[in-house]
Amino acid sequence: MAVVYCFIVPVYNRSEEVEELLLSFRAQQTLLPSYTIIIIEDGSTHPCNDVVDRFPDLPITYYRQENTGPAGARNHGAEYAKALNAEYLIFLDSDTVLPPAYFGHLEEYHRTQTILPDLFGGPDSAHESFTTMQKAINYAMTSFLTTGGIRGGTKRVDTFYPRSFNMGVRAAVFQLVGGFSAMRFGEDVDFSMRVVAQGFHSMLLPNLIVWHKRRATLKQFFKQVHNSGMARVLLSLKHRNTFKIVHALPALFACFCCIVVMLSSISLVRGSIQSAFSILLPLILFAQLLFADAVRSTGSLRVAWYAIGASYVQLLGYGTGFLRGMWHYVIRKNMDFVAFKHTLYK
Repeated sequence: MAVVYCFIVPVYNRSEEVEELLLSFRAQQTLLPSYTIIIIEDGSTHPCNDVVDRFPDLPITYYRQENTGPAGARNHGAEYAKALNAEYLIFLDSDTVLPPAYFGHLEEYHRTQTILPDLFGGPDSAHESFTTMQKAINYAMTSFLTTGGIRGGTKRVDTFYPRSFNMGVRAAVFQLVGGFSAMRFGEDVDFSMRVVAQGFHSMLLPNLIVWHKRRATLKQFFKQVHNSGMARVLLSLKHRNTFKIVHALPALFACFCCIVVMLSSISLVRGSIQSAFSILLPLILFAQLLFADAVRSTGSLRVAWYAIGASYVQLLGYGTGFLRGMWHYVIRKNMDFVAFKHTLYK
C-alpha cells in the first residue's frame, strides 16, 4: 500500500520563495503515489494565494490564518492533514527548494527499509544559483568547524534531532506527542527531543537534502543564530540529558574573542603594533583555516572569503545568545524573555 505524504509549509510574506518551492515540486523526477501540499499563510500582509493559483497541476490546499508564528502554523497544518489520512507529515520551510531527486530518495527509502522511522530528516545545502552570501551562510551553518556536525550534515553515532526545515514524522506520532510547543525559537528541536524521549525512532536520511536559502544579510543571520543560542539554554533546561559540551563552545569562543580584542586594543593604545598582532594571531589563523576549508567545501574563493565573516557571525551570534540565555533563564529565572522576537520568518 502506498505511503500517503502531506507536506506542510508555513508562509509569512515570502510569495517569491513559495513559487520557487512549488516549481521544485513540479520538477520532481519521481512522482509519489499519493501526496498533498498544505500551505499555511500565517498572517502575511502580502499573501501568496495568487502564486498557488498558478499551480493547478499540484495537489495544494491553501489556508490563511492570523499570525501565530511557525510553530502554530505547522500545528494547524497538521490538524488540516487529519482529513487527508496522511501517514507522514513532512515539514518544510518556505525558503527551501527540493532537489529533483527528493521524491525519489523518499520513496526508495520507504520501499527498501523493513523498519520505517517514526521521525526523520535530512540535511540542507546551497544550490549553485544562490547568492554568494547565502552560500557563505550555508557553509557557516553546516561546517564541522562552526557547528561541530550537529545539524545532520554527516552520519552521527548519537541521536539525530531533525529540524523543521526538512522534517518528517508519522502523523500518529505527531498527534500523540502533541505537536510543536509554544516556544518562540527552538520549538522544532524541542519537538524532536520529545518524540525521542517517548521511545520513538529518529533517523537521519543523508540523501534527503533540501536547498536552503536561509538569511540574506549578516545582520539577519546574527539575529537568527543569537535566538538559536538562547533557545539552546531553554532546551537544555527542558531536556536536561541532551546538553553536550559542543553546545557551549561558541559561548567560550565569544568570550575568548572579547578577551583577545580587548588585550589587542590595550597593546595598540600603548603603541605596540607587533604585540597587538601577536595577540590577534589565533583569530587570524582560525580565519585562514575557515578560508581553506570553505575553498575545499565550496570550490569558490569568493564564497570562502565571505564564509570567514559568516562563520564568525555564526559563532559570535550563537555564543552571545547562549550567554544571554544563561543570564536570563538560569540566573535571573526570567523564562519569558525573548530577543529579536520579530525575526520568526525574517
